Amino acid sequence: MNERSALGRARENLTEIVSVLVTGVWLAAMFTGQGWWLPFMLVGYVVIVPLTALLFGDEDDIEEWWDDDDEVEATTDAHTDEQLDALETLRERYARGELTDEQFERKVERLLETETLEDVEDRSRTASDRGTTADDREPDRELS
Repeated sequence: MNERSALGRARENLTEIVSVLVTGVWLAAMFTGQGWWLPFMLVGYVVIVPLTALLFGDEDDIEEWWDDDDEVEATTDAHTDEQLDALETLRERYARGELTDEQFERKVERLLETETLEDVEDRSRTASDRGTTADDREPDRELS
């Protein structure tokens, strides 16, 4: 083994090496009764390890430490908008008489099967912001 390959491997695994060193230092400090082990652990995992990953890590490390919340929110917003548009279309078709009660209920159930709890909370927040209630949004139907 030559020195170049050892340095190359060390650089490739620097994030993991720093993580192990941080863990070893705070564990040693804790077991020897040092009072600074907890602040060191927090600073090590919150600052030192992510900073090492960002500066010396490969693309996988950088993607792991940088959250792209914008992409997730955009995807979630698009999904919610599509679902609301579909629900509004169903309501309009039902109001025009194009769908029977059974068809409307079946289609709404199918649409809402994939809905998450967050989607329901967002819709209720949006409705409360507009000042509408569930009674305003959903016409009363007589169940047979």
